[in-house]
Amino acid sequence: MAGDDAINEAEEAAGKIGADEEDTGAQIAPIVKLEEVTVTTGEEYEDVLLDMKAKLYRFDKDGNQWKERGVGTVKLLKHKQTEKVRLVMRQAKTLKICANHLILPSISLQEHAGNEKSCVWHATDFSDGKLKEELFCIRFGTVENAKKFMVTVEEIANSQAKKSEREDEAATALKELKVEDQKEDSKEIKEELKENVKEGNLEGEKTDTKREDKEVEKSEAKVQEKEVEKSDTEGEEKGVEKPETKGEEKELEKSRTKPEAKVEESVEPKQGS
Repeated sequence: MAGDDAINEAEEAAGKIGADEEDTGAQIAPIVKLEEVTVTTGEEYEDVLLDMKAKLYRFDKDGNQWKERGVGTVKLLKHKQTEKVRLVMRQAKTLKICANHLILPSISLQEHAGNEKSCVWHATDFSDGKLKEELFCIRFGTVENAKKFMVTVEEIANSQAKKSEREDEAATALKELKVEDQKEDSKEIKEELKENVKEGNLEGEKTDTKREDKEVEKSEAKVQEKEVEKSDTEGEEKGVEKPETKGEEKELEKSRTKPEAKVEESVEPKQGS
């Protein structure tokens, strides 16, 4: 009987609590309205090549020891346009970036102290907002994940090296083409200059001949003027006007012969005186 009484009391107490917790239908409006904010991580234009859980360490040179950077997911991301690949690791809870650097052809990964689950490498990291040389060590949960990570990174490094070689070859080819084009342009310019010089010489010769012809004409005109002046001065010195026509010449001859006849008649004596 005592046990039944205890059960009944417990049920009554539970009923009272349930009644107190019943929904009254009242609605409480929030004091501050929060708007949704779109967060960009910078990974929207990248393809995920690898995504694994791991634990990252950084070597502290001042303390000469390894320091934990965080536990989270490590990703290898390839950009869709530039095709550059980078390593990004974020902490699991805070999503804080603890590693962010490009996978360059010069990167080299090695096992850490004979531990097959971990590997080390040097990189120029940008997780703190500035470039800094870092020595990283990453540890995975299994050996298979560690080997997969190392193989993937080495393949990416080799592909980046081949890509850089192709870009260098293309750049050198473009330089050679530019040099050849410049040579051809210089040749064309030289030929044009030669043609212009030739045309200029021909025009110069033509102008020289024209000048010579004009000078000859001027000299001939001067000679004629001098001859006319000489003839005029000779006529003035003799005091004889030059006849303009043949009739005038005959009259001059008659005038010269008549006085001589009159003189002869006056000298000759008469007969029968």
